[in-house]
Amino acid sequence: MRRWKFLSIFALLGLVLSWAVSCSPSTPSASTRTPEVEFWTMQLQPQFTDYFNQLIASFEQENPGVKVKWVDVPWADMQSKILTAVSANTAPDVVNLNPDFAAQLAGRNAWLTLDEKIPADVRQQYLPKIWQASMLDGKTFGLPWYLTTSVAIYNTDLLKQAGVAQPPRTYEELAAIAKQVRQKTGKYAFFMTVVPNDSAEVLQSFAQMGVSLVGNDGKAAFNTPEGRAVFQYWTDLYKEGLLPKDVLTQGHRRAIELYQAGETAILSSGPQFLQTVETNAPAIAKVSAVAPQISGSTGKKNVAVMNLVIPRRTDQPEAAVKFALYVTNNTNQLSFAKAANILPSTTAALSDTYFTTVSDGSTPVEKARAVSANQMQDAEILLPNLKNIKQLQQIVYDNLQAAMLGQKTVDQAVTDAAAQWDQQAGK
Repeated sequence: MRRWKFLSIFALLGLVLSWAVSCSPSTPSASTRTPEVEFWTMQLQPQFTDYFNQLIASFEQENPGVKVKWVDVPWADMQSKILTAVSANTAPDVVNLNPDFAAQLAGRNAWLTLDEKIPADVRQQYLPKIWQASMLDGKTFGLPWYLTTSVAIYNTDLLKQAGVAQPPRTYEELAAIAKQVRQKTGKYAFFMTVVPNDSAEVLQSFAQMGVSLVGNDGKAAFNTPEGRAVFQYWTDLYKEGLLPKDVLTQGHRRAIELYQAGETAILSSGPQFLQTVETNAPAIAKVSAVAPQISGSTGKKNVAVMNLVIPRRTDQPEAAVKFALYVTNNTNQLSFAKAANILPSTTAALSDTYFTTVSDGSTPVEKARAVSANQMQDAEILLPNLKNIKQLQQIVYDNLQAAMLGQKTVDQAVTDAAAQWDQQAGK
C-alpha cells in the first residue's frame, strides 16, 4: 500500500533525523518571522483547490494577522520530503500524514505533543479509537482528520447463480461461498493479494481472526495454534483453487479489474470504488450491492486514517494548533467529507444524516456510505504501530507464499516467519 512506500529512505535518513531532532532547540522565537502557518497536504490539488482556498480564507478572516501558506505534495513524494525537511529544520507547521508513518517520527520526538494543548472537551469530539491511532507511548502526536474503510461490494447475479442468498460476514463464511461460486459458475468469489508491497488485508486478517502479530516484548506473537490456523486458511484457499493464481504476483488493482470484468463475486474496497465501477463497467455496477467489511471471529473492522501533525520545532505552535483544530472541527470535516466522499473523524459530523439516511431509492454509493459510516463505531487500525511494519508484512507474505506453493509446510512457514521477524527486530 502507498502508506508503506519509501521506508528505505526512512532508514537512510533515520540517523540524521534523530540527531537533528534531539540536538536542536525546541522552539525558535516567533518574532523571527511574520506569523504564517505553512500547511502541507497529500495530493489534494487540483480536485480540492477551491475547497481549501475557501477554508484558508475563512480561517484567516477569523484570525487576523495569521496567514496560511498551502503546499500540496504528491503522495509518492511526501515521506521523503518531510523527512528531509524535518532533518534540515525547514519543516512546515502543519502536515497531513498517516499515523503509521507519523508514528515512526513521533518515536524520534519530531512532533509537538498535543495533550496539554487541546482541552478535554475538544478531544472528546473525536472518535476515541481513531484518536488512539495518533498516540505513541501514551502521548498524542497528531489530530485525526479524514477516514476510509473498506466494505464488501458484491455481484448479486454471480452470488445468485452460485446459490448464495447473502454475502459473507466472516472469513469462515467466505471460504464456504468461495467453493460454491467456483463450482457453480467457474469464477472466483474474491481476490486477496499476497504481494508484500501492496494491500495489507491479509496481514490485517490475523487481528480479525484473533491473532496478535507482535507481543509487548516486540517478538513475533503469531507462532501459535491460532496463528497457524490463519496461515492454513489462506494456504488452503489457494491450494484448492479458490483464489486466482495471480494473488501471488498482482495487487489490489487486479482485484478491481477482475470484479469489473465479472470474474469475481466480491470486491473488498472503499465505497468510493463503486463510482469507478459505474464508470468502467456499468453493467456490473447495476448488479452490485454493498455489505459490511468481512471480518473474523473478533468482528474487528479496519480503518485507514489520515491525520495532521505539527513539527516540534515550529515557530508558530499556537497558530499551528489552532489551524489544525480548525481544519478538523465538526463543521469543516463534514464539509470535506461531502466533497471528497470520505468519512469524518468527529462524532457529530459522522452522525449527520448525510451518512445515516438510506431509503429504497438510495443509490449504491449512498448505501455504501451508510454502511461504511456505521462500521466506524467498531473500526480501528488493526496493525501495530511499528517503524518496520513493512518488514513484518514482507516476512509474513514471503513465508505464506511458500506455504501456498507447497515449498514449505504451514508449520515450517510460521516458524520461519517468526524467527525471521525476531532477527529483523533485533530480539
